[in-house]
Amino acid sequence: MAEIHEIQTINDPGLDAYTRLTESQLRNRLDPEKGIFIAESPKVIRLALDAGCEPLSFLMERRHLEGQGRELLERCPTAPVYTGDREVLASLTGYTLTRGILCAMRRPTVPEAEQICRDARRVAVLEGVVDATNIGAIFRSAAALGIDAVLLTPTCCDPLNRRAVRVSMGTVFRVPWTWLGSTAADWPDAGMSRLKAMDFRTAAMALDSRAISIEDPILKAAEKLAIILGTEGDGLSRSTIASCDHTVMIPMSHGVDSLNVAAAGALAFWELRVR
Repeated sequence: MAEIHEIQTINDPGLDAYTRLTESQLRNRLDPEKGIFIAESPKVIRLALDAGCEPLSFLMERRHLEGQGRELLERCPTAPVYTGDREVLASLTGYTLTRGILCAMRRPTVPEAEQICRDARRVAVLEGVVDATNIGAIFRSAAALGIDAVLLTPTCCDPLNRRAVRVSMGTVFRVPWTWLGSTAADWPDAGMSRLKAMDFRTAAMALDSRAISIEDPILKAAEKLAIILGTEGDGLSRSTIASCDHTVMIPMSHGVDSLNVAAAGALAFWELRVR
């Protein structure tokens, strides 16, 4: 069984990942091999472990040591466990634990886009989507609706952001994903060139008078299709739209001009899935 540490003070260095480090510090861009993310709830932690993620420590309500946390601790006997009563943990960490269990994990190595797209027929490309809730919701839809991989431009929110992981219900560990470049300058020109080199036709989801309907048969007939979704509010950049093979619009009613990016993504993934 893992080593159990009763929490006495917020200054315990073992709690840094849960209480003091920002999302940016957890990610550790300067030294990715030391990067950490936080998985929250037993289900999400199990999916992360199944995907091969390395656990570093747990923060767990005492009542879960012999309850729903027991299976996790048996799987991770070398990871230290920091524990206390629910009220104590909430007062020390500043938030109530969802389902009473958090796990700090080593960030996995991110593959190249060409690697995860080798056999893909439908991929989602996210341009500058910065809201963690939207990122998590898009991943959940991608997993459920047949998307083979998710590619993110460098200005997107990190999919391993704690909230994004939670909202995705752990599907960030089921759908292959990676970054299309490392700096903002790598998109759209370089990223679009990589998509075309992988033989993807590109479909920009955008409000445009020249757009074709998402129901157009030419889209469903595409052997390989990259569905490109833009940032909240402004949508895709004009240069991205101009670089795509198709501009695609979801028909609207009642004077509504657009959908939230996560809702639009779910609809597009379903409508453009491989039959």
